[in-house]
Amino acid sequence: MDNKKTGILSFIIGAPIGCLGGLIGLGGAEFRLPFLLKTFSKPAKKAVALNMLISLITVVSAAYFRINNFDISLIYPQVILMVAIIIGSITGAYYGIGLLTRISDVLFKKVLLILLLIMGLLLITESFITFGSMGIAFNNFYIEFIVAVLCGLLIGIISSLLGVAGGEVIIPILILIFGIDVKLAGTMSLLISLPTMIVGITRHAKNKMYTVKSEISSLVVPMGISSIIGASIGAFLVIYAPSQLLKILLGGLLVFTSIKLFTEKE
Repeated sequence: MDNKKTGILSFIIGAPIGCLGGLIGLGGAEFRLPFLLKTFSKPAKKAVALNMLISLITVVSAAYFRINNFDISLIYPQVILMVAIIIGSITGAYYGIGLLTRISDVLFKKVLLILLLIMGLLLITESFITFGSMGIAFNNFYIEFIVAVLCGLLIGIISSLLGVAGGEVIIPILILIFGIDVKLAGTMSLLISLPTMIVGITRHAKNKMYTVKSEISSLVVPMGISSIIGASIGAFLVIYAPSQLLKILLGGLLVFTSIKLFTEKE
């Protein structure tokens, strides 16, 4: 496929994925990854690296628009919690990508597709959960800090192995473990994701994953731009769409796609 066709196809694919992400409150990277693997025939490790770069574009734009329409003062009491999670997540991302470079392509593809399967099941599960007043009552600041760092490690590893922002893991952790309001959790998730992805992208760059300039110009940029457009449309349409049903349908689709890719002969 030549660069022009790749650019057009990237733009076309990115928009609906971004729209779906906007509708359910995610970046859509999980749904983008199978296309990078199958449609654009990228090796698993390359697909993850490119996915993280596209995810960064969408998360930066989402954070910008969200903060402009959000009372930023609500985040101030949670700064220490965010710092603890970020410490863990950038550590997890750093070592996760280090692990990625040491395992074989065949083994990594299996790990990758199993993680996609888990993400799909998590998406379906979340559709049945009504987030109310939750969270664990930590009686000790240091225990809460350590738990936050450990949660961050998990987030960073998943982010590095899938090339995603990790919102589907970060948001439930913030709500279920730390008792953060769902709307505040969404904004915090974006801010936590940014340093994690920057560390991941830096590591991928050192591993020479971005040396093919045509991949950036014909794949990453068009898909990133159309993802932003799609996400803004999805955010507008969210009041009209049944988000819980969408999560079930999209989670099921992700599970089906993962199984199909996993069982497909090389």
